[in-house]
Parts: sequence; structure tokens; C-alpha cells
Amino acid sequence: MINIDKWQEILTTLRQNSLRTFLTAFSVAWGIWMLIVLLGAGNGLSNGMEFAFRDDAINSIWVFPGRTSMAYQGTSPDRRIQLTNDDLKIIGSASGVEAFSGRNNISGLTTYNGEFGTFTVRAVHPDYQQVEKVEILEGRFVNDRDLQESRKIMIIGEKVRDALFLNGQNPLGEYVSVRGVQFKVVGVFTDEGSEGEQEVIYIPISTAQKAFNGQNRIDRMMVMVGEATLSESEAIAAEISRRLSVRHSYHPADERAMRIRNNVANFQRFQTVIAGIRAFVWVVGLMTILAGIIGVSNIMLIVVRERTKEIGVRKALGATPFAIVSMILQESVFLTGFAGFVGLVLGVLTLEGFNLAIQTMGGGIDFFRRPEVDLVVGLEALAILVVAGTMAGLFPAMRAARIRPIEALRDE
Repeated sequence: MINIDKWQEILTTLRQNSLRTFLTAFSVAWGIWMLIVLLGAGNGLSNGMEFAFRDDAINSIWVFPGRTSMAYQGTSPDRRIQLTNDDLKIIGSASGVEAFSGRNNISGLTTYNGEFGTFTVRAVHPDYQQVEKVEILEGRFVNDRDLQESRKIMIIGEKVRDALFLNGQNPLGEYVSVRGVQFKVVGVFTDEGSEGEQEVIYIPISTAQKAFNGQNRIDRMMVMVGEATLSESEAIAAEISRRLSVRHSYHPADERAMRIRNNVANFQRFQTVIAGIRAFVWVVGLMTILAGIIGVSNIMLIVVRERTKEIGVRKALGATPFAIVSMILQESVFLTGFAGFVGLVLGVLTLEGFNLAIQTMGGGIDFFRRPEVDLVVGLEALAILVVAGTMAGLFPAMRAARIRPIEALRDE
């Protein structure tokens, strides 16, 4: 049952010391506001980094050829390394590799029925669909038979479809020209990456090598390593590097000759950074709240000191130590809880303002997206604050409970 008299007394005491109450409440509200905003900012950075990984599979390893920077076994530096179909077979057979693909980029005018555009044409293997996270909307992707028979087929992105096929025309089965070579559209896809990834055309790499004089050359290669751990993925990357260094006769330590990007390791580093940011945010936020709680505790000590005679009278009239302790604790918890709730609401409103500003700028910045705080986290922070408020009032309350009536009534 709610004790109306006690609440009226608490509110009266707070009003009588309005400036002190406001400054104490402000310090607590500021602390919880800082924690919420910092947590939201940390989530914004986390979402931004996850957005950067949205395009390529995080369990993939990419291989990019370059130029040698060291002399090795009679060869001179600055020698260009060219990947071929045989290289893909060699790395595809490495232990731990579950899927693999090569990729060639082709530039040139793309036309259909009077409409035209310059789109990115990627010649790939069937497994590339897993690497690039390609989602088929209509039709299908490149398959093994396309590769074996060097079929002139293509899969177009949504933006390509919208640019070439007007008025909602179905593109499947139609023929589109790329650099004068006719390809049959067998699929339409979308991509989780940027809009530029939807302005792409995929064709079989064997077809591109024949139609555009690519011979057996490959621009880059990529492999999928399944559920490999960080150490396992690094071992696979090291094995790929060793095999290619032997085949192309360059120094195994020459990183410029062959650049290998391990997305598993990159994502692990990202997770480590995010975990560090979140830990830092919690430490800073909790320290800010702690400063406010210390202020509350000091204020309650002053309150006890100012109400020494009153407490003495209460005890002389039969008030129990528990009644005295509960009175002080109730005031402390109310002050911290109310101020914390205000800080929580203001923090959420601040993050909503950030989100609105980001949407106004066009949906977000690549490295900072959707700064937000989960409701459960906010309530947990508020619960921590209430517990801390209880602890802040406990010492002053225990001190009040130890006051002897005769000494309190004698106090000037």
C-alpha cells in the first residue's frame, strides 16, 4: 500500500531544496544520457562496419595478382604476375576450400533494342554467386553447363533491367549485345551491396575468354572456406600463397606479387574493434553515472545532517531504524530513478534526432549507420542506476538510523 504522507514529505523536502535537487538530478540524468548516446554511437559504428561487409561473403579469401618486388631464383623484380585457369584449379584443390571462382572484368557498350548503357560485365564461375551474395529475382545464375559449353548467356542486375527494358518488359529470353556479341538473358538479380552492384552483368568466364580474346587469363580469384575459424582460414590463405609462389616463381614473402585478402580475418578484426568500442563506451558511461551517484550520496549525507533533529524526534516518538532507513532510501531511489528515466528518454530522443538527420542526408554514412539502443539495454542501464541509487542512499540511511534521540535533540 502506498504511503501518501511519506511521498508528500519526500516531495516537500525536494522542493524546499530545489536548486540542490535540480543539480543532483541533472548530474544523474546527464550520466544516463551520456551512456545511452555513447551506446547508440557505438551501435552506429558497428552497423557501419557491418554495412561495409554486406557485399562479399565474410568467409571468403580473395587473391589479386600484382608485380614482384624482389628478385628470386634468377628472376628480376617488377615482373607482372598473370593468373590463369590452372591457378584456379590449384587453389581450388587446397584443403578447406569449399567453393571457388575466378573473375574477369569487361568494359564496353551494352545495347538492346535502341537502349544502351555502359555497365560492369563480370565473367565468373557458378560459385561466384555465394561469394558476392547474389540474390536471383528471376531465372537463374551461371551454371556448370554454361561454363562447359561456353554459352552466351547473361544475368543482369535490377538497374540494368530498368535501363534497357522499359515499361516493365520481361527481359528473360531476350538478347542483349555486349561489345557486339549477343547474349541471352537468363536471370535477373539483386545485390545487398551498393546500388552500383545492381548495375552489373554476369556471364560465364569461359565464354568471355573466347569471345573477348581473354585466352585462359583470370583477373582475380576467390575461395569460400565454409565454417573455418580464424586460424584455419589463415592456414588456408598461407597454403594458397605457397602454391602460387611456387607456380609463378616469386619469393614467398613478396606480398606485392600476390595480395591475399582474408575476409575472415578482416571480420574478426572488426568484431574485436567493436567489442573494444562497446567496452570503452560502458566504462565511460558507468564512470559518468558513478560521478552522479557519488553526488547523490553526498547530498543525502547533507540531508541527514540537516534533518538530525527531525530524525531524533521521530526516534523519540517510536520510529524504528527500518523506518528511518526506508525514508532516506526512498528519497534517494526516487531522485536517481526519476532523473535516470528523464536521461533515458532524452538519450533516445537524441538518437532519434541523429537517425532523422542521417535519413535526411540520404540514408546514412557508410561508416556510421542507424545509431540506436536496444530497449532492453536501456532498461538494464536504468535498473543499474536504481540499484546504484539505493547503494548511494544506504550509507547516509545507516548513519541516520544510528542517531541517538537525546544527542539529536541536543544538536544545534
